[in-house]
Amino acid sequence: MRRPAPARLLALSAALAAAVALGGCAASGGSTEPASSASDHGGDEHGGSTATATAGTANEADIAYAMGMAAHHEQAVEMSEIVLAHDGLDERVADLAERIRDAQGPEIAQMEAWLEAWGADTSDMAGHGDHGMAGMQSEEDLQAMRDADAGDAQVLFLEAMVEHHEGALDMAEAHLEEGADPDALALSEQVIATQRAEIDEMRALLDELA
Repeated sequence: MRRPAPARLLALSAALAAAVALGGCAASGGSTEPASSASDHGGDEHGGSTATATAGTANEADIAYAMGMAAHHEQAVEMSEIVLAHDGLDERVADLAERIRDAQGPEIAQMEAWLEAWGADTSDMAGHGDHGMAGMQSEEDLQAMRDADAGDAQVLFLEAMVEHHEGALDMAEAHLEEGADPDALALSEQVIATQRAEIDEMRALLDELA
């Protein structure tokens, strides 16, 4: 018998509810029939999984994860671009922001390709960032980062991105418990490995720069 979902599944609950509410996303048996085969986008610079979706293996948790994590990644890309717009950043912070932007952009495309292949209704994806997902920053937080000078902006960026990454870890770990699609599960494992290392890197930078 399947064991009860752990408490950390609350990190995905809002996104899952939204995915189910869209209707038609999942078959009654919990799996979806893909509308078409996703094209293979290839792995990213971290050696991640391809965008090829396995027909008939996605369940509601996979759909919720892809929708939620795509929106989550979009904010990470936005934060990276905000801090990179400042002149005079510590070169290590600039390098980190570029790596986050360059890695997560392709992962967004990857997840969007899966959702299309799974036949998910993505018309409301733009609103998923407002569903209280773990680690998401408010518009006020983002504006403070825009308005700060380079020294303060990079500290705000590191603090916010640590929190943001920790939220992504919760979502990925929850997905590993409940998801079914092999490629989506591989991406969750990649997110966990990459973002844990980046959290350590950012905390070390904060100890020096804050």
